[in-house]
Amino acid sequence: MRFLGRSLTGLILLSATLGLLALAGGTILGAMGDRSGGGGGAGRAAREQIFTARVVTALPERITPRIVTYGEVRSRRRLELRAAAPGAVSQIGPGVVEGGSVAQGELLFRIDPAAAQTALDLAQADLSDAQAELREARGAVELARGELASAEAQEALRSRASARQEDLRGRGVGTEAAVEAADLAAAAARQAVLARRQALAQAEARIDQASGLVARRTITVRETERSLAETEIRAAFDGVLTEVDPVVGRLVSANERLAELIDPEALEIAFTVSTLQYTRLLGPGGTLPSAPVTARIELGDGELTARGRIDRESAAVGAGQTGRRLFARLGAAPGFRPGDFVTVIIEEPALAGAMRLPAAALDSNGAVLVLGAGDRLEAQDVTVLRREGEQVIIDAEPITGREIVGTRTPMLGAGIAIRPQRAGGDAEQGEAGAAGDARPGAQARDAEEDRPEGARGTPREKNAPVAPAPSGGAAVAPPRMPGKDTARLGPSPLLFAPSFTTTATRIGSAPGGARFAARMGG
Repeated sequence: MRFLGRSLTGLILLSATLGLLALAGGTILGAMGDRSGGGGGAGRAAREQIFTARVVTALPERITPRIVTYGEVRSRRRLELRAAAPGAVSQIGPGVVEGGSVAQGELLFRIDPAAAQTALDLAQADLSDAQAELREARGAVELARGELASAEAQEALRSRASARQEDLRGRGVGTEAAVEAADLAAAAARQAVLARRQALAQAEARIDQASGLVARRTITVRETERSLAETEIRAAFDGVLTEVDPVVGRLVSANERLAELIDPEALEIAFTVSTLQYTRLLGPGGTLPSAPVTARIELGDGELTARGRIDRESAAVGAGQTGRRLFARLGAAPGFRPGDFVTVIIEEPALAGAMRLPAAALDSNGAVLVLGAGDRLEAQDVTVLRREGEQVIIDAEPITGREIVGTRTPMLGAGIAIRPQRAGGDAEQGEAGAAGDARPGAQARDAEEDRPEGARGTPREKNAPVAPAPSGGAAVAPPRMPGKDTARLGPSPLLFAPSFTTTATRIGSAPGGARFAARMGG
């Protein structure tokens, strides 16, 4: 009997196994048929996905393009302080420190003035000697003039005496000897006059020589006075000191650099723009206008800004460089210092009938997506006027009033239907997603919610044929094999039945297995 019982049990288990294999095969064949035949034609047509995208209305306006570049802050007044004469530094001003502010005329450095003072004293002594020589020469001229006048008077007397002797000889009273003596005296007087004139000329020449000597000595005195003054180095203008090097007692040579004086108020920016940007800045006649400029220094959580205007341009392009070198003069610029690296924003002439868009709104061919009939997208070519980082400026005249997709995504294109999200829309549209964000997952959930109650699930589940219950029970759908279009199928419970009765009951609930379950239950 035990052998018979075991044999029956083996037959039962074998039959159950064969039934389960048949059930599994039928399920697989049914799944393959549903996939190849679309559920036997009972399914409804696939629903078109509609994406949400932010749209903006094209409204022409007057836009001022901006050129963004980088530059360096400079001071228009920089003065290197150098020693004019060699010597030891004997005094340093109280404000002479790195970053110290000094006023115009303030004493900064003093070089030991002993040598310069000695040279000045010697030059002044030489000048005094030259001035005395000039005075002596002038006195000699006066004496020479007096002697000349006396000689001329004596010459006149001798001439009259000679004339009288000639008259007496003509009347027969005088003698030849007396006439000759008078003539010799007159000739000697004339010779004396010539000598005195020569002495006067020499005295006058001596005055000229003395005057020249005085002039040379005066120049020497002035040079020594300047050398003495150059031992004191004073501030030429109000400014700030940098690169301060010397200390008291240090020996410096002529032309040695001591410090640098910078005017922190006279600031300008040197920056470079491309040749194309330069041509956009040119005004009528090819002149460079005084365009507004903004300088900005990023500070992490803030920024420093200063405004100015373009002042000039470089005369030539540097070796190995391109573009144009421009200089802008800044106004009030608190916090800016020479050497700062700044962002420079230049305002170009305004463009009329333009519009700003995100650069992502354009494709590689320069076209945008505009909203057409039935909320379907259409491609529209536009003219790009300027590109500014992540934004573009386009000519909005041809598309005035049209709605443009703000940001293109790979899911959007011509002919695609969208749910437009306009500025100022309701809260539901605001929560739908970011601008231009395509939501295929959300659309799938919306389609699921639109289905009737009891019919939700995957489309294949809805289209699956419903089998009648073998014992008048509720209709059940055939089991499904796991696939990419099925929802969360776990392992079949028939494989882990705790008892034969439970297994037979579950087999009876499946199509094709009702007869087997009834026989096994009997």
